Amino acid sequence: MRRRHPRTLVVFVGAIFLLLHLPVAVLVLYSFNASRYAAAWSGLTLEWYRRLLARPDILRALRLSLEVASVSTVIATVLGTLIALGLARRPFRGRRLVEGGLQLPIVTPEIVVGIALLILFAALRVPLGVGTIVIAHVAFNIPFVAVVVLARLRGMDRSLEEAALVLGADEATAFRRITLPLLAPGVLAGALLAFTLSLDDFVITFFVSGPGSTTLPVLVYSMVRRGIEPTINAVSAVLVVLTTVTIVVAERLSGRRA
Repeated sequence: MRRRHPRTLVVFVGAIFLLLHLPVAVLVLYSFNASRYAAAWSGLTLEWYRRLLARPDILRALRLSLEVASVSTVIATVLGTLIALGLARRPFRGRRLVEGGLQLPIVTPEIVVGIALLILFAALRVPLGVGTIVIAHVAFNIPFVAVVVLARLRGMDRSLEEAALVLGADEATAFRRITLPLLAPGVLAGALLAFTLSLDDFVITFFVSGPGSTTLPVLVYSMVRRGIEPTINAVSAVLVVLTTVTIVVAERLSGRRA
């Protein structure tokens, strides 16, 4: 069989990356556009970022998004890690069924999850607000964290833990000194995924948010409905930068831990 030239593969991969990232790059570029119209370029400006800082509703929504993402990430990371440890280290009847059920929320459309959570909160008469947003984000983030941590657990060498136990360490010490440091990259990767999903989520948040609990994606949607204004590009660029910085920092920390 004739081997493909490496340059062909490079061009192919480059074209895919261009297709994925070109729209985002254009959005960030037009956030510096001096024109009020998206189709016309008339020079560079920081005016829309200055207006962004002068909008209390946007700053309030950004702060709420960061708070919800932080709280839901911590809770989902702890619960998802515990679930992964239980599935990997404690064999029990029906484990395969539980693992399959863990995958179900990942492949379920977000609009279905949002409607289901809205019906649940309405049936329980839980008032919609920041609390329901956090609960919803924790619920759909747990499977992502558990899957990532579970993959890390199955790739770990258990002989190191067994050696620690043989040398006299109890299970708690072996977990704290051996298992947890080895598991840290997977936990960090799961936490990063949970944080970015929570920060960027719109569909589920739209259904479970109430008065006074508007996150940044929901606010951007309401702004778009009134018309495309340059400030929206600036807000979207801020979200892209926040997500990118988080990914880079987590990647650096994962590399050091590894």
